[in-house]
Amino acid sequence: MPKPASRFVCQQCGYESPRWMGRCPECGEWSSLVEEVVASLPKRSRTKEVAVASGVEPMLLSEVSLEATPRLSTGIGELDRVLGGGIVPGSLVLLGGDPGVGKSTLLTQVADFLSQEHPVLYVSGEESAQQIRMRAQRLGVTGRALYVLAETRLEAVLAHAQRLQPVLMVVDSVQTTQTDQLESAPGTVAQVRACGVALQRLAKEGGVAVFLVGHVTKEGALAGPKALEHLVDTVLTFEGDPHLNYRILRATKNRFGSTDEVALFEMREQGLVAVQNPSEWLLSERASHSPGSVVTAVVEGTRPLLVEVQALVTHSYLSQPRRQVTGLDYSRVSMVLAVLEKRAGVRLSDKDVFVNVA
Repeated sequence: MPKPASRFVCQQCGYESPRWMGRCPECGEWSSLVEEVVASLPKRSRTKEVAVASGVEPMLLSEVSLEATPRLSTGIGELDRVLGGGIVPGSLVLLGGDPGVGKSTLLTQVADFLSQEHPVLYVSGEESAQQIRMRAQRLGVTGRALYVLAETRLEAVLAHAQRLQPVLMVVDSVQTTQTDQLESAPGTVAQVRACGVALQRLAKEGGVAVFLVGHVTKEGALAGPKALEHLVDTVLTFEGDPHLNYRILRATKNRFGSTDEVALFEMREQGLVAVQNPSEWLLSERASHSPGSVVTAVVEGTRPLLVEVQALVTHSYLSQPRRQVTGLDYSRVSMVLAVLEKRAGVRLSDKDVFVNVA
């Protein structure tokens, strides 16, 4: 039996080291290296050629079919627009966001819509089947062909997916899923990477659209190795203020569409509802004819938006006046201030300037 070897892996960036270090030399995080046991492969498996038994043969580029793959509508127009027109069969999508922002609620609504005509599998490693049913009842979800599975073992999840052949599978979350082939704990870099590769194989070979729910770190970045973000086809981030009922969905990576689209949702008693007119919400608290405020039009993806730009200029008592900019490019604001002083004769070198996009 091969002797197991151990290594220390950074849980933020995936850096590997033969010994423990207090700070990761790759990403600079402190106390992020965790010991993982890796079983050595037999020498025969490393030296012998492995036969490819997948049945996939190389094709000439000119022989590849260009027929458009029909996309699956999620039943939520805003989500379809961010995805580039709907869900692509066989795609792997990663959805990240803070706890309680509404990731599970959004995917439950999507699973309910698709389950009216197709089988859908919802896998949860954080909730029991009864808890999922309680949330579905609150959202008014009927789930005609919606199957729920409370399971964390990857091999069991793949077996059920092969048997049910769903068009959509939701894994909530990828950090709680683990494979029996590794001895490390769930959520470690090795486990997340191995589960991501296996789920990607299921999506590409079986034509199953797979949505992975991912946790985020305290800095707001997706937890786990960066290799997971490179592995998936689409990365969605769900953001929201805990004191407000509005949520913003944006794509930071999309192989099947643009990454400029932004969707706005409102969290209500019956679930997430798309906001059809974001400009009205953005300007709802603006006082009319207020000094230092102007409304301008911007374009996010294919949607024009009206936003408020606020500015405050006051005398500075500092040797170096303050320049505080929120929501705009700092260099662009500095250039505008320089043009105003040079061409318009507005003295700003001794003024504090505050600019904010509301």
